[in-house]
Amino acid sequence: MDSQQSFITHLLELRDRLLRAVLAWAAAFICLFPFANKLYAVLAQPMLAKLPQGGQMIATEVVTPFFVPVKVAMMTAFLGALPVILYQIWAFIAPGLYAHEKRFILPLVVSSVILFGCGMAFAYFLVFPVVFGFIIGIAPAGVAVMTDIGKYLDFVITMFLAFGITFEVPIVVVALAMMGVVEVAKFKEGRPYVIVGAFVIGAIFTPPDVISQSMLAVPLWLLYELGVLVAGWLVRNKDKAKQAAEEEYRPLSDDEMEAEFDRIEEEQKNSG
Repeated sequence: MDSQQSFITHLLELRDRLLRAVLAWAAAFICLFPFANKLYAVLAQPMLAKLPQGGQMIATEVVTPFFVPVKVAMMTAFLGALPVILYQIWAFIAPGLYAHEKRFILPLVVSSVILFGCGMAFAYFLVFPVVFGFIIGIAPAGVAVMTDIGKYLDFVITMFLAFGITFEVPIVVVALAMMGVVEVAKFKEGRPYVIVGAFVIGAIFTPPDVISQSMLAVPLWLLYELGVLVAGWLVRNKDKAKQAAEEEYRPLSDDEMEAEFDRIEEEQKNSG
């Protein structure tokens, strides 16, 4: 009976947490909805800046001019409400975690969010200008580049996800190393495969030019190396702390116990 009540209590708490997260997202969306067109203009700026004089983007479907900016507002609202959403998730799972698990998971979650945002910023400010400049620059003479706004949004989301996930590589490496799933030495041994895989991923998720592929592959490789360095440092500190704890709480030998008894008897005689 108690277990059933506990299960129902957890379900009710989960419902409340989800409702608060959705309300935070909805509130952010309502605030951003009047600025949906401006948000899309900001998102489209890297493309518009590379179009020839008088160039513009187009909408090939009737409802696209309305729904595409609304989608941008919804995604921006989600990013704005993300701290509240993550807090609700953390508040739900934290009571079931040990203290050392909280110390391990919370920094990873915060770091993963920051790194994902850095990946999106890297794509927007550095990759997009290069990619769009290359694409427009190789267009044949007499061909006007007029991208559909819906297709552009799909491309941008794909790039954001690709670079955001790429910037999560150090988190994955550190987590696997700290949990003991993969040793740091194995990560170092797999470096050549990671480099090849990085360029393969760059070829899949970016336009077919060497510059764009390299702008995804090189950060992926460097972030992997950063993850290996951080993981090695954390594992060494973890081993030192574990060794120190074992030495502190190790059982005394017979000689050490006899010496301790002699010390106690001597103190009692002196105090008497």
